[in-house]
Amino acid sequence: MRADRLVATLLLMQTRGRVTAGELAEELEISVATARRDLEALSAAGVPVYPQPGRGGGWQLVGGARTDLSGLTSREAQALFLLAGPAAAIAPEVKSALRKLMGALPGTFRADAEAAADAVFVDQAGWGERPKDRPPMVEALRDAVIARRQVRLTYAGRETSERLVDPWGLVDKDDVWYLVAGTDKGRRTFRVDRVVAAEPTDAVADRPSDLELAKVWEEVVEEVERRRSPLSADVVLDRRYLRVLRDRFGRHCELVGELPGDRVRVRVAAPAPIMIAQELAGWGSLVDVEGPESVRAELARLGSELVNQYG
Repeated sequence: MRADRLVATLLLMQTRGRVTAGELAEELEISVATARRDLEALSAAGVPVYPQPGRGGGWQLVGGARTDLSGLTSREAQALFLLAGPAAAIAPEVKSALRKLMGALPGTFRADAEAAADAVFVDQAGWGERPKDRPPMVEALRDAVIARRQVRLTYAGRETSERLVDPWGLVDKDDVWYLVAGTDKGRRTFRVDRVVAAEPTDAVADRPSDLELAKVWEEVVEEVERRRSPLSADVVLDRRYLRVLRDRFGRHCELVGELPGDRVRVRVAAPAPIMIAQELAGWGSLVDVEGPESVRAELARLGSELVNQYG
């Protein structure tokens, strides 16, 4: 849209001080003639821009006129560019937004903000892998979340079904996208790569006014992890080994008590007794599994097998 270009032109001039029509055309990916018309339109509208002819000339703002972005500290500006910078490589709209934001920053903030934008690059592809594409429904669902419109989903779960949902937000978890939504049966989570169709409606979505997507997602994760690891075992070990045990069990390792002699009691969880026993068998006498008996029995069985084979 032309209004967007005019704002981008003004902010670019604030950033660089002086630009030529050719530089503006290259930056905004428009023709030189269009860039020249936009510059003339700004001048005709009363914006204090004027051309300087000849070698080294161009267009610039009279007297350094500018529009400041207020209320933003230097550290806040760096944080914004640090977070948004990696996305600019794959999202043209982010690059455009950063350019406008850069132009609106006070001059003393710009150098650090530019450095922050290039400080981190995110490569989401593993070695030997191609970058993963977003599921095709992500953009449509994102637009529905922003517009707060109900969506009619065709979803391929155990059976393909159609349902009307209130989209609350999207979550990218380890390159798998999820839609968190309200339904007539309460909150539900849908894998976006299983969404066959997503048709926005004219109905306004019912989204809790106090909803914080990060907290809601944490609840979803905890529920899923509880279902995935219903069995727990209490383990006693020296505190110095606690970090290693946490590395093995991740979020399924919970400190539940302090014991004399710098010992700790920890609760670990997994889907089945054998899975806990397999993780702990190599620890030998470094750990004392207090229960349940099913895990202790699996440890005894594994120990007997090892003695029979290697004793």
